[in-house]
Amino acid sequence: MQAAKPSLDWLTDVSVFGVNRLPAHSDHRYYSTVEEAIEAGPMGMRQSLNGMWKFHYAVNPASRPERFYEQDFPAAGWGEIEVPGHIQLQGHGRPQYVNTMYPWDGYDHLRPPEIPQDHNPVGSYLTWFEVSEAMKGKPLYISFQGVESAFYVWLNGKFVGYSEDSFTPAEFDLSEHVQDGENRLAVEVYQRSTGSWLEDQDFWRFSGIFRDVYLYTVPELHVQDLSVRAELDDAYKQGSLSVRLNLAAAQRGDGGNSLIKGGVLLGLCDASGDTIASVEADLSQQVTELVLEAGEVKLWSAEEPNLYTLYIQLFDEAGRLVQVVPQRVGFRRFEMKDRIMHLNGKRIVFKGVNRHEFNCRRGRSVTKEDMLWDIRTIKQNNLNAVRTSHYPNQSLWYELCDEYGIYLIDEMNLETHGSWQKMGAVEPSWVVPGSRPEWEPIVMDRAISMYERDKNHPSILIWSCGNESYAGEVLLNVTKYFHSVDPSRLVHYEGVFYDRNYSATSDMESRMYAKPAQIEEYLQNDPEKPYISCEYMHAMGNSVGGMHKYTELEQKYPMYQGGFIWDYIDQAIMKKNRYGEEYLAYGGDFDDRATDYNFCGNGIVYADRKVSPKMQEVKFLYQNIKLTADREGVTVKNENLFTGTDAYELVCTLYREGEALTGCVIELNVEAQEEGRVLHDLPQPAEPGEYTIDASLQLRESNLWADAGHEVAFGQHVFVVEKSAAAAPVGSAAGANGLRLVEGDVNIGVHGRDFSVLFSKGAGSLVSLSYAGREMIAYPPAPQFWRASTDNDKGARMGFERGVWFMASHARRCTDVKVTEEESGITVAFEYRFAVSEEVRMTVAYTVLRDGSVRVVSRYEGTAGLPDIPIVGVSFKVPADYDQLEWYAMGPKENYSDRAHGARLCTFRNTAADNVAGYLVPQESGNRTGVRRVSITDKDGRGIRLTAPASQPVECSISPYTAFELENANHPYELPPVHYTVITVAGRQMGVGGDDSWGAPVHEEYRIKADEDLAFAFTIERI
Repeated sequence: MQAAKPSLDWLTDVSVFGVNRLPAHSDHRYYSTVEEAIEAGPMGMRQSLNGMWKFHYAVNPASRPERFYEQDFPAAGWGEIEVPGHIQLQGHGRPQYVNTMYPWDGYDHLRPPEIPQDHNPVGSYLTWFEVSEAMKGKPLYISFQGVESAFYVWLNGKFVGYSEDSFTPAEFDLSEHVQDGENRLAVEVYQRSTGSWLEDQDFWRFSGIFRDVYLYTVPELHVQDLSVRAELDDAYKQGSLSVRLNLAAAQRGDGGNSLIKGGVLLGLCDASGDTIASVEADLSQQVTELVLEAGEVKLWSAEEPNLYTLYIQLFDEAGRLVQVVPQRVGFRRFEMKDRIMHLNGKRIVFKGVNRHEFNCRRGRSVTKEDMLWDIRTIKQNNLNAVRTSHYPNQSLWYELCDEYGIYLIDEMNLETHGSWQKMGAVEPSWVVPGSRPEWEPIVMDRAISMYERDKNHPSILIWSCGNESYAGEVLLNVTKYFHSVDPSRLVHYEGVFYDRNYSATSDMESRMYAKPAQIEEYLQNDPEKPYISCEYMHAMGNSVGGMHKYTELEQKYPMYQGGFIWDYIDQAIMKKNRYGEEYLAYGGDFDDRATDYNFCGNGIVYADRKVSPKMQEVKFLYQNIKLTADREGVTVKNENLFTGTDAYELVCTLYREGEALTGCVIELNVEAQEEGRVLHDLPQPAEPGEYTIDASLQLRESNLWADAGHEVAFGQHVFVVEKSAAAAPVGSAAGANGLRLVEGDVNIGVHGRDFSVLFSKGAGSLVSLSYAGREMIAYPPAPQFWRASTDNDKGARMGFERGVWFMASHARRCTDVKVTEEESGITVAFEYRFAVSEEVRMTVAYTVLRDGSVRVVSRYEGTAGLPDIPIVGVSFKVPADYDQLEWYAMGPKENYSDRAHGARLCTFRNTAADNVAGYLVPQESGNRTGVRRVSITDKDGRGIRLTAPASQPVECSISPYTAFELENANHPYELPPVHYTVITVAGRQMGVGGDDSWGAPVHEEYRIKADEDLAFAFTIERI
């Protein structure tokens, strides 16, 4: 018990972080009867305090109502606030987003452990409660599951306690101050404290009571803390359970075992409810640890999350049942063998993602529904691992990961990025915690709180010492602590990269955003530790290009054991603009300064929990089962560690140019880590055309995370049946072309029976394409060398280094027009030169055929001495009514040259508006590679179709906006009203990249060299 008189000095005293706070303990539930424990519903010995509380906001401590906790303080005029929830999202103060810098940078010149005095928002909370009948006359405790970042508690005017650490529970004993009838609870929350120096995560800066608050009591005999360690023999078959109990006799309040009398019965039940092992003991024997031999057990893994339930029954001296604890148990062994991490004897590969807790309306105060949506989405898209970046999550998340099967890196609440890295430079002159002994207790407290709460969850394989906090003696001691209390798990920390004197802090090599070549260099030099990418594939905006270069390392190097994408969900907050329209806001949109603007938008899921098109690539590259289809059958490579393919069926479908012809369903049984071959009975087509065979591995039956028919893996084989040599090509028949050519002074007209095509020598382009009186050209085609900059483009300084191509897209002149009349049609060719250099040339030739279709051939002539080109294409506009799209291309989601592994050649429909992806800042989006055809029609089905040969497909993006309109908007609501459908056809567009978003270039093979020739062709047809 520490000092009982509260002091504001605690906010800046690194030695004070928990006053009167109860010791951390496991997050087990407990009940009064076996039936209640089996049902595992709400706990009868718990009373929620969630709801509306009275609230007062002050911008700093000096302006707070200092004595608000006193019984007679008048608070009738106060407003209300929802608990749990953030203060800044409920009309008080403002949220602030910053990445590495501390939020007060530029306003206060501070060094740890100082905090701002003028701006340290204080939330004063009041609520009243009566103890429920079931809890009256018993000890009473209160649990705050999450409060940011420091808070004081009073009950009925009496000081209860103080705590820091925003992301682990803080609990206090209220028994001394509780009274009959109504009780007055007061909580004072400070946004800034010593802990703020340790909570410099890349996230929104909020404050307040943002997780559950509840009262609880305990019976006369109580499992105060529970440690369950499920162990396997060396054959990974026989299981044993070591159970350590910390019992308390509540009526005595001593917390020790010496005076406890009674008995304990442990029973281990399988999924069907049958007891497979049991043991009992007399508590007078001072038993604190019991062992159960479980025999042959089903193992826990992400593939098969087999769980058992341990029921702990406590009896008093008279033999009466006092308490029942149901504890889920998973038998698994995680270990380092031969410098490689193994789970249950098998080398593991983490197909992971970093996940912030986030909801676009509630911030980090996420709901059960949010968590269920997240975990199902993660499982449905072949991810098997999550790093809880960069703090312990709500307890329910760990229960769900146990149940659904997710491997976890559980990360303690620590990041001090701004104390050692400034403007990208490593400068640790005042780093915390470093090797400063005065900071060790507060840091160690965070490690202990996380470990004690989470230790019984089988989903946790690795403890993490935090994130981006440099290195030093303090974190090394945290690792030593984890090793001492838990030999069943490994410890992760990437910061040792900056100081190898503390290499022992991490059991594995782990780096931030290392390039594939850098990882290979490490792996090729006989390293001592396996490698994981704790953060890679910075998924900011239109990104995740080149991810295959990382996943390909998994099979090439056994010591490469996967990675965790940054990150899962955009941290964007729903807000209204001046016109009352909702949009997803990012840093700076709340007038928050300092800020890092839209750097909070790195998710493969949008902030409103819609799946981003980036997920298409992630799902494919994270497949555990690889399907290679051909004309006879499918080769199935099962990279699962433990499960065969029995839960799935293989659906094979034959398509001709996107139209399904026939299919079959194949039974298959390929064991884990094996490869098999199955034959299909699809016909061998004879009709000329392009064909695909799609192999789709689908769930036979619904399970926890997906419905029957859900596709877990796919493969595709594309082949062409050629025309016979005797067949005459279309358009080669003898005779006049049937077209009327009119060469005017300014315009060149080509006319057919019910169509008219007009070219302008003055405009230097095709200016009219009229079918049966319907004009399709709203703005003429023009060469396009620029795309709307992606976030990665901006980080790689595309505007600075390649801005000449922006100019080239605007500053051009037509230097020559040629007209050629042939039997097959009439060709009008335009040659362009560009302000960037007189040497840069591009020709666009239009051949009008007798049926009114127009074949477009574009040729760019390579020019030395210029930077890489973002895109080489032709862009034009049609009226906005023509916005209904039907594709035969790589899809269905957007894809790029370096992000097309997850795409498949298929037909699909969408609208032009659908191709504006929901990235926080408008940018290039909606592209499709491998385009054979795309129809652009109005709602009546009238319009045009673009086609390209299967041997030379094009890339195409169709949007309501030009690249330059997208370039000039910082938010979607800034985009202009829609007047056109903008069609851009490209021979090539460079990849989007994704190694990082602050300088990493697109990989070489996905760039467009300015000194290389590039030609492409497509045809415009009427519909």
